[in-house]
Amino acid sequence: MKLAEIDIRILNELQKNADQTNLALADKVGLSAPACLKRVQKLKSSGAIEKIVAIVSPTITGRRLNMVVEIEMKIDSQSQYQRFVKAIMNAPEVKQCYQVTGEVDFVLVVNVADIFEYDTFCNDVLHTHDNMKKFTTLISIKCNKFDLSHHDLVSGTIN
Repeated sequence: MKLAEIDIRILNELQKNADQTNLALADKVGLSAPACLKRVQKLKSSGAIEKIVAIVSPTITGRRLNMVVEIEMKIDSQSQYQRFVKAIMNAPEVKQCYQVTGEVDFVLVVNVADIFEYDTFCNDVLHTHDNMKKFTTLISIKCNKFDLSHHDLVSGTIN
């Protein structure tokens, strides 16, 4: 899908603040409110906008501990990887899962309330997977940057 320059400006603005009113967005990108709304709806239906979410403070949820977990598998097998991903998809503690290249096979971002909840997660999810060789846990001390946006869009092509 080829994006027009105005669509790119809309996407850039929505990445900065998806909670702004359509009127405010239209004013920022130089469109009428009805034309802007129509373009946003088209961007949603085309898949250019995947989802609009609210990021809730970890202070409110009580889950302030983030772990970065590196997983190494025993056997390099697509079916084994799919089984692992299915288990991870069912684990609410896992907020992100990346299949990667290099020394490890997966990197997870796990969000828990405390070390005891993390231990339960390890026992219930990680240790039960027979193809997992080992895992390494990195405990996040502080989040210095958290940004879900892509870089400002410059190319007008979406695959």
